[in-house]
Amino acid sequence: MKRADLADADCGIAQALSVIGDWWTFLVVRDVAGGITRFDQLQRELGVSRRALAERLAGLVAHGVLEKRLYCDRPPRYDYLLTAKGEALLPALIALQEWGTTHVMGDGVPTATSKDGSAEVRRVRDLVGRKVPDVLIQDHHGRRVPATAAGGPWTVLYFFPGAYAPGGQGYPPGWGDIPGAAGCTLEARTYASRYTDFVAAGATVRGVSMQRPDQLAAFVEFARLPYPLLSDQDSKLAAGLLLPTFRAAGSVHFRRFTLLADPAAVIRAVQFPIDDPAGSVDAMLALVRQLAAGGVPPARPSTGDEPAPVS
Repeated sequence: MKRADLADADCGIAQALSVIGDWWTFLVVRDVAGGITRFDQLQRELGVSRRALAERLAGLVAHGVLEKRLYCDRPPRYDYLLTAKGEALLPALIALQEWGTTHVMGDGVPTATSKDGSAEVRRVRDLVGRKVPDVLIQDHHGRRVPATAAGGPWTVLYFFPGAYAPGGQGYPPGWGDIPGAAGCTLEARTYASRYTDFVAAGATVRGVSMQRPDQLAAFVEFARLPYPLLSDQDSKLAAGLLLPTFRAAGSVHFRRFTLLADPAAVIRAVQFPIDDPAGSVDAMLALVRQLAAGGVPPARPSTGDEPAPVS
């Protein structure tokens, strides 16, 4: 009998741990959220034994966290996909990542940026070549839309900590003391002023935060933005790519960074860290003009606000 069935029967933490019982199980959820959905792929990525992986997948299916979807009849082969119950775990996954980054790998001080050369910067820059997960998130109208314009133009996804319209919900307490948090309005308006240039270069622009859609709608109207803002409040995109976040006043926010995806939704360039929100817009526009026209980006890794393109 499991411990959660005894003295901790009324404790939600204990009951959750009876499902996500060890770190391998949580890593399985992490990788499935990132698009690794087949047994052999998961086994190679995790380096766990086939028996151990089979046991954990079977347990997650039994608990309704994953579902099996047949993709080959002979022999039977399955994709393992998150259910709605499994997707509800994603904010916990991001909270655990944020805690580990801030308090285990870091000094415990919240920041909306990161130090160049840090493990987090390397992880984000390694996203070049990865596909943006095929998930639906809400735009500022509350409609569920894909994160990128797959099959259409290039997509600039700039992730920002938080932007609030005057007269509504204010910034969290101590926001101005968090390194890198300031500058969201400047960044948004700079993208707005360059928007026609991005369109002419063959790209669309989308801002992404973890705010509610109604907060984003108020800011779009206030700042008169010609492009949509997307809400990843359910952490689908954050968990799918293990994107960097920080915690302020009890809520989780994206750090400031930008991804450039091609028409196939493959990430081709990254900006992180960003120390100059306005300057990063012009740097991204220059790269869009180069890549969309079929140019070859520089092979050296970037620093600061220059995008890190595929080599």
